[in-house]
Amino acid sequence: MAMTHLGRISLLGIQITDCTSSELNAYICETIAGGRREAILNVNAHCMNLAWTLPWLRRYLNQTPVVFCDGDGVRLGARLAGKRLREKITYNRWIWEIAAVSAARGHRWYLVGGRTKVAEEAAGQLRARFPSLRIVGCHPGYFAGPDEVERLIVDINRREPHILVLGMGMPTQEAWLADHLDRLHVNVALTGGAVFDYASGRRRTTPDVFRRLKLEWLYRWAAEPRRLFWRYAVGNPLFIGRVLMWEVLMPPRAAERR
Repeated sequence: MAMTHLGRISLLGIQITDCTSSELNAYICETIAGGRREAILNVNAHCMNLAWTLPWLRRYLNQTPVVFCDGDGVRLGARLAGKRLREKITYNRWIWEIAAVSAARGHRWYLVGGRTKVAEEAAGQLRARFPSLRIVGCHPGYFAGPDEVERLIVDINRREPHILVLGMGMPTQEAWLADHLDRLHVNVALTGGAVFDYASGRRRTTPDVFRRLKLEWLYRWAAEPRRLFWRYAVGNPLFIGRVLMWEVLMPPRAAERR
């Protein structure tokens, strides 16, 4: 079976995959069926800002075959640059979609990240909706030292999940994956940020009206104004300013950052 082909665009020197959620689901299933091992990452305006200042993160994103769009800000930036990203795929909604696919296919999951017990609570909610979903392990993602990391790797490899979901936040989860993916017996590693907070029910999914108006960021900022002030009040304008400067006014210079 031929692999699903996923196109890409370049924005601020980052190669971003232009895909729909159904295409992403198919790619994940094909990766598992083919016995391959891949990280599948995502970018929003916050991640794009991090990648601008962290060369290692920019390199890791560009070395990864699939980096999907997880923010309206990135889609807006692409449009300003005369490019197109067809869909925003957000973990707070997509996690249920890929869980349904995995439940039907018999895929095994392992969850790592979140505060104490949040991954377990997320696993409980996922199993409640999809009883046949095989979640074979959970870990909070906090490590007292290298020995605990080693114990986690041993446990993951013993259980051989098809899908590893990391919810450690950016860029911690990407750094952890860059350091350890080559030792993990998994097919697909996903970086989901606060995904377990949403899946567990500890954090509310953005209402549809905000999603339709492309204002999910505003809803989240209103819910956590102090924590998210710099990300949205400073980070969003900074990202758009960079797009206007480097993609619209000086596009050749943006290409140099690849």
